[in-house]
Amino acid sequence: MTGFTAVRRVFGVRRVFGVRRVVGWTGSGKRLGKWLGAAALCAGLAVTAAPDAARAEWQPKRPIQFVIMAGTGGGADQIARLFQSIIEKEDFSRVPVIPINKPGGSGAEALRFLQDEAGNEHVMMITLNSLFTTPQLNPNLGVDIATYTPIARMALDTFQLWVHADSGIQSLDDYIAQVKQAGGSWKMGGTGKGQEDSLVTAMLEQEFGLKMTYIPFPGGGTVAKNLVGKHIDSTVNNPAEQIAFYEAGRTRPLMTMTPERLEMLPDVPTSGELGHPELVYYMQRSIVAAPEISDGARQWYTELMRKVYESDQWKEYTASEGLFREWLEGDELAAYFAEEVKKHKKLLASTGAM
Repeated sequence: MTGFTAVRRVFGVRRVFGVRRVVGWTGSGKRLGKWLGAAALCAGLAVTAAPDAARAEWQPKRPIQFVIMAGTGGGADQIARLFQSIIEKEDFSRVPVIPINKPGGSGAEALRFLQDEAGNEHVMMITLNSLFTTPQLNPNLGVDIATYTPIARMALDTFQLWVHADSGIQSLDDYIAQVKQAGGSWKMGGTGKGQEDSLVTAMLEQEFGLKMTYIPFPGGGTVAKNLVGKHIDSTVNNPAEQIAFYEAGRTRPLMTMTPERLEMLPDVPTSGELGHPELVYYMQRSIVAAPEISDGARQWYTELMRKVYESDQWKEYTASEGLFREWLEGDELAAYFAEEVKKHKKLLASTGAM
């Protein structure tokens, strides 16, 4: 609102025979001077408030690139495309959100892309735990996730140990016996060195004295399909990546790496129940934006994802796919990222990945 518009609304300015008048005023020079002074004061206040208003009212001006640091069909890909559909269906954004898969180098391609897009307010990314591991495994990548703009943590995803339903393996003990008998030829599918499933695989090897051959694929969905096709012997997929095959009777979960059983898999024992409570690992599902964006843009993305987080569709998905809804934003999310970097540094070192 301009200064003059403000005064016009307060004092009731109207046009009479083409001349502007202030209703109820005599029009004397003294009073006119006071009126002009008030107009100037309002105009000055409007100019002073303009930057804050601009920040609060930031809106995207072109389509938003939604980067997925994994291949198609996996958990991150499914979630990103669900978010896109929620945003479109509920009209949360006046511009389209366009998912783009960049799975190369265990997420290195996506991480480098976002780093290079500093200042670009029309790009966001859904993250995996490779947000913490890939930069540490590839220091020459030149990526510093502390420079990214933290938007929101939407949930914590879980892992289960899966085998083919025809494998004859019914329990964790059966699994350990068969892997040991295979003598290193046992094929564990995953999504790449330093990725979450590779760390969980290393944890299993350490805990049970196993040796497996790790086979990388472009994404978790592809991993799940290769287990169904019997091209690999086991996986540690997220529920969303395996649930359709499980419900069709083609794969079997042996253990869930969570403190408590999942509602969607009530008959699957936890690692703690099986005597291995330290075998717990989560994958965070968070949204970050490019470095060096404005406060207005950061606020807009945070509000956008808050709407998605509170949507019925997201609540239903997390309940049916074994995720825990866990919201974090801003400085708290940045602190969480920093702590996870430290944790994963220790984990990488303990598993021999570094």
